Amino acid sequence: MKIVFFTKVESFAFPEVTILILTVLKSCLIPGIYEAGCDEAGRGCLAGPVFAAAVILPDDYYHPELNDSKQLSHEVREILRAEIEMNAVSWAVAWVDNNIIDEINILRASILAMHQALDKLTVRPGHILVDGNKFYPYQKVPFSCIIKGDGIYSSIAAASVLAKTWRDAYMMNLHQQIGIYAWNTNKGYPTTEHRNAIHNFGISPFHRKSFSLFDTQLEMEF
Repeated sequence: MKIVFFTKVESFAFPEVTILILTVLKSCLIPGIYEAGCDEAGRGCLAGPVFAAAVILPDDYYHPELNDSKQLSHEVREILRAEIEMNAVSWAVAWVDNNIIDEINILRASILAMHQALDKLTVRPGHILVDGNKFYPYQKVPFSCIIKGDGIYSSIAAASVLAKTWRDAYMMNLHQQIGIYAWNTNKGYPTTEHRNAIHNFGISPFHRKSFSLFDTQLEMEF
């Protein structure tokens, strides 16, 4: 099954024209088996854990707005989170904190979080779909790395939604503890506001010391 949705794009040449681009999410790479999609959230942040999710969807699962979580509004992500958690064959979320990130580096920490999420699944997958181009073998289960896979396969898109929403909620809770870094809005990403707060107040116990906390970098989307 393929999941179809439309992306709305404004035409700069003709502002009065709205273009609808047809996008198709594939339900699986290998049909007939349990296939788990994996994705992470928070890899580029200056503070907080990296989160990862693993999701096995039913063959007939469909939601018209399922897509890469970065393309969705907060409201749509929250709706999808509830839908995915209710209807998935199995799903799990895991995270690796900033101290471990500093010890082993962010790539290894991201993959470790994915492995931990896979450990928590109640159904063993026969194949794993991973967003990106790096992964370490997991318990001899075959896997495929798919660049920009969260915009191609529905299970990876679902994992991206869970990882993002769970991490956002975590950072909101941290903001309640330490309100000076605006984590309620930037979620730990290197925005100008976040960097200014680091310069003004110093770092917190949740910042990643192995990252360039005080260097000027391009701001990252979150």
